[in-house]
Amino acid sequence: MQLHLTGKTAVVTGASRGIGLATVRALTAEGVRVVGAARTVTPELKEVAAAAVAADLATPEGVAALIDTAHAELGGIDLLVNNVGGGDDVEPVGFLDATDAQWEAVLALNLLSAVRVTRAALPGLIERRGSVVNVSSINSRLPAAGPAPYSAAKAALAALGKSLAEEFGPRGVRVNTVSPGVVRTAIWEDPEGFGGKVAAGAGAEHGAFLRQIPEVFGITSGRITEPDEVAALITFLLSDAAANIVGADHVIDGGTVKTL
Repeated sequence: MQLHLTGKTAVVTGASRGIGLATVRALTAEGVRVVGAARTVTPELKEVAAAAVAADLATPEGVAALIDTAHAELGGIDLLVNNVGGGDDVEPVGFLDATDAQWEAVLALNLLSAVRVTRAALPGLIERRGSVVNVSSINSRLPAAGPAPYSAAKAALAALGKSLAEEFGPRGVRVNTVSPGVVRTAIWEDPEGFGGKVAAGAGAEHGAFLRQIPEVFGITSGRITEPDEVAALITFLLSDAAANIVGADHVIDGGTVKTL
């Protein structure tokens, strides 16, 4: 399949590792010049991106620095991937244990970063008839499966995608959402990360916990998703091959979500 992305420009947030880094690599392989942003720029991102920006996208200042750099390096933005999410403030705790500070931090990173980055990029995206993909989560459909702040933020992000698609689709900007289930990233694989904390809370050894995820989560395929698989879906949705896919939310979870 020809995606016809050669010569396009893109901004990818949360690009230093996991889904974001895989997306930068996939787009670059299709001939796209990519500016990748992350709080901490990794050597892997520097190696593949046209430019890497160290920015805290939970803040307006970080968003401004990213978009300014993208325009300076790329001359304009054709494609936008709002992938940044998760964050250190996502804790495996119940509603009553989630503080206001945690709510604010999770919403700022998982929702408001996409609001601000998209708002800043939209004038150019309209001019170039560009495309946006927001990376949500199956937690937007299965809110009880994760901490309330994270699930609420991802549900709001999915709703934002619908609103943007409806408002700007007639002006040539396609907006879609990708909602992964469990993906083999540091969020789950880092013993000090979210997955490690969940395992500790369950009294399970971390490695054993990871091996049991497909069974515990009821993943039909019997395995968790790889970052490259999510990146491939994102790349397709950004391309002209998906020219009439607008305002859709695509689940990639190995069959975790069982409902229609």
